[in-house]
Amino acid sequence: MSARALWRRAATLRVFTSSPCRLVNTSQHLSLEWNHGKVQEEEKSETVQEPPSAETAEGSSLVYNPSAYYQSRAECSDIQRGPVKEEETTQPVPSAGFRQQSNHYMVGSSRHLSIDKNGRLDLAFNPAVDDKGHKFNNSKDEVSTYIKRDTRAFQKCRPEYSVMTYDVSQRLPAIQIKDGLLLLHKAALMKNIDSSNVACFICELGHVEPEQTAIIRGNTRFSMLLRYSVENLQHFTHVQLIEVLRAFVRLGLSHHHSILDSYEAEFSRRTCELELHQLLLVADLWRSLGRSVPQYVDKLCDCISKHFNQMGPPELVQFVYILGESRQCPAFVLECLEGIIMHHLDELKGEEVGAVCLGLFKTQNSLSDRALRRLVDRACVVVKEITDFGIVNVMKLMRFSHLDHLRWLEILSSEVPRRAPQMAVQGLMHIALTCSALHYRDENVLLAVAKYLPHLPSQYRSKDAAKLLWAFGNLGILPSQCPNFHPRLTEALRDRESEFRSYPEHLLTALLGLAFVGQFPHDLLSLALSPEFTNQVTGIIDLKKDLFTLDGTVAIELPGWTGPRMNPTVQDEVTKQLWDFAQSELCQKPEVLEAEAVLQELLGGQEFVHKRMILPHMRSIDLEVHLDLRGNPLPVTSETYQNHYHPEKGSCWPLDWKEMNTGVTLTDDLLVQLTSGKKTAMPKTVSIQRPILRPVVASAKRERILNVGVDLTDDLMHAITKRQERSTIRGHDASSSAIAQLAVQVTSRNHYCYRTQRLTGLYAMKRRQLALAGYTVVEVPHWEWFPLLRRSLAERLAYMHCKIFSSFDSKNRK
Repeated sequence: MSARALWRRAATLRVFTSSPCRLVNTSQHLSLEWNHGKVQEEEKSETVQEPPSAETAEGSSLVYNPSAYYQSRAECSDIQRGPVKEEETTQPVPSAGFRQQSNHYMVGSSRHLSIDKNGRLDLAFNPAVDDKGHKFNNSKDEVSTYIKRDTRAFQKCRPEYSVMTYDVSQRLPAIQIKDGLLLLHKAALMKNIDSSNVACFICELGHVEPEQTAIIRGNTRFSMLLRYSVENLQHFTHVQLIEVLRAFVRLGLSHHHSILDSYEAEFSRRTCELELHQLLLVADLWRSLGRSVPQYVDKLCDCISKHFNQMGPPELVQFVYILGESRQCPAFVLECLEGIIMHHLDELKGEEVGAVCLGLFKTQNSLSDRALRRLVDRACVVVKEITDFGIVNVMKLMRFSHLDHLRWLEILSSEVPRRAPQMAVQGLMHIALTCSALHYRDENVLLAVAKYLPHLPSQYRSKDAAKLLWAFGNLGILPSQCPNFHPRLTEALRDRESEFRSYPEHLLTALLGLAFVGQFPHDLLSLALSPEFTNQVTGIIDLKKDLFTLDGTVAIELPGWTGPRMNPTVQDEVTKQLWDFAQSELCQKPEVLEAEAVLQELLGGQEFVHKRMILPHMRSIDLEVHLDLRGNPLPVTSETYQNHYHPEKGSCWPLDWKEMNTGVTLTDDLLVQLTSGKKTAMPKTVSIQRPILRPVVASAKRERILNVGVDLTDDLMHAITKRQERSTIRGHDASSSAIAQLAVQVTSRNHYCYRTQRLTGLYAMKRRQLALAGYTVVEVPHWEWFPLLRRSLAERLAYMHCKIFSSFDSKNRK
C-alpha cells in the first residue's frame, strides 16, 4: 500500500473515532425503539464482510466500521474506468476482414493488450515485500504514472453533455451529517411511507458531504429505506427513479449491493419509455457507480434504433463511450453507428475523435476500412487539439484494426518527440506497441520514446516493461541505439518479479523481445524455464507456444546453458500441435505450393525437397534442400538417401547431377521468354507450341527485372545448360562428405517492417538461428515471387535456379 493510501486510511479512521461515531450509536439506539419494536434491525445488505466492531476512545462500540466502505484511490480509479472483466488475460484480438491476415506462427498471442483486467495493476499485486524480500518503492512518482489520463475529458467539449452525463466535479449544496441522520430518523417514524417520500429522502441524503457518506451507508435506517425503495420501484416516475440512482452514486453505494439488481431490472423494463438523454444518463450513472449492467445495455441497444435520427455529435460520442465502457456492441448497432459517425465526422472535435476511437477499441469492434481511414483523417486535421490521451486512443484503434494510415504515422514522427517528455509510461508504451503491431519502424518516434521513458524502474508495471521490450525487439531497435533502454526495463522486470505469478505472459513477452535483439538475462530465463513457472503456463496453449519458442532459442543461442529446460514431453506435444496446424494452413498456401513444385521440377523429384519446420519452435515452415560440394542435389526425405548417404562414412549419393533428368532444357521457346527476343525459325517437321508470355507491369523498382524477361548472360547460360561439371570448390575434394543445407523461405509482407526489406524480430531471430544450426537461408521474397506466379513456368524455373545456385556459390566462396 502506498504512503498516500496509508495516510488517507489513517485520516479516515481518525474522523470516525470522533463525535460522528456517537451519532451513529445514538441513531442505532433510536431505530430499535421505533414503532414499539415492530421494526427489527435490518441485516446488512452489503456483500462485503464487515470487520469486527471496534472500540472508540469513549468506550462505545461501533456496529458498523465506516472504513470498510471507504474506497482507496486505486478503487476509485477502477470505478471511474468501469467494471473489471475477467476474460481478457490471454484472449486474442478478434479478427476483422480488412486486418492484416493473422499468422498463428507469429509470437503474438500474448502481446495483445488486455483492455480491462490488465489496464492497471492494483497495489494488491505489488506487495510491499515479495517472497525474496525485495521492497517496492511505492512513491508518489510511481502512483502518478497510473493516473495521468481522463477518459471523460471529451465531455468538457460541449455544454450539451451535462444533460446526459454525471458530472463528478459538480458540487451541490451539502448538508451536515447530523441533518442526514435526522432525515433517517424522520423516515423511520413515518407510517405508510409512499414512493415520493422515499425518493425525496434518498435524494436529500445524496447531498451529504462526501466525507460523511460512509456513516449514512452504515446506518440501519438507511438499509430499511433502501428496502422501501425496492417495494415502491414500480411507482417511481422516470425522473424520480433516475434521481434515486444519482443519489446512490453520490453516496458511494457499493456496486456489489444486492439492491441494485432490482434497479437494473426496473430500468431495463423502462428502456422503451425513456427519452434518448435519459437512456444515456442512466447508462452513465451505472458506469459512475462502477457496476456492469449487461441486461440494461442489451435493452438500450435494442431500443436505440428509434433514436438514431435524434443523435447529434454529443449523443453519438456519449453512446459510443457507454458501449466501450460496457465492452459490448451488437453487430446491427455497429452498422448503424458507422453511418452516423460518418455523417457527423466533420463536426467532431479532437477529444471526441479520441473518445470514439477508444470506445470502438474497448468493444473489440471496428468500422469498415474506408470509414476508419476517414476517422483517422479527421484525427489528422484536429491533431493539435487532441490531448496525449486522445492520441493514444487513436493508436489503440489502429493497432486493433491494423490500419496503416501513412499520413497519421508521419504526423507522429513530429508529434511524439514533442509530446514524449510529459507523457506517462503507459502512453509511450501504447505508441511503441502500435508501431510494432503495424510493423512501422520510425526511429524518430521510437528513440524519442526510449529517451523520455522514466528512469526509475519502480515507475513501470511489468506489463509496461514487457510490451516496450517486445515492441523495440520486434522492430529491430538494437541496444546500441538506445544504451539505457534495455538495462532499465530489464531491471524493472526484476523489481516486479512477484507480478509474474498473476501475469506470466508478461515475463515471456519481455524475454522474447530481448531475445530478438540478442539479449539473454540468465536469471529471468531461469525463472521462465523453471518447473514451477512451466507448470503454471502449460495449461494455456498460447503461453505454452511462447515458452517453447523461448526454450528452443536458449538451446541454439546459449550452447553452454546449464539452467532448467522445458519438459521434453511438453516440447513434443507443442511440436505436434504446431505441425498439425502448419499442414492445414501454412503448407497449403499457393505461393508455397508453387515454390515446392518448381523446386521439385528443378532438382529432379519430390525426394529432393523437404517441406518441414526445420526449427519447430519458430512456428514457420521451410523448403529444405541439400547439395553436395559440386552442387548436385541430394535427397532429403527418401529412405534411399538415409541408406546411401552417410556423411560420417564419407559416402556420397552415387548419381551425378548431369546424369539425372532434372535440368532445364534450353529450347528456343525458353530463350525467347528469357530474352524477350524473337523466336528463331524452326523446321516445319517440328511442331512446338510457343508458351504465351504475359507481361506484368512492375509495381516497384525492384520488380522491373521481371516485367521484360531475364538478361541471358554467359553465367546464366552456363548455369542453365550445365554443359560442364562444376569445378571442385576451393581446396575441397569431390569425394568429401560435406553437404550444403539450404533453407528456402517463401516470405510474405508479415515478415518485414512496413515498406522496407527489414525483417521483424521473430524472423530476424530465425535467420540467425538457422545460420547457427548450419543452414544457408535462400530467401524468396514476396515482391519477387508473387509477380512470377503470373508468369510462365520456364521463368519460375530460371528464377529458382538462380536463387539456389547463387546461394550455393556464395556460401562456398566464403
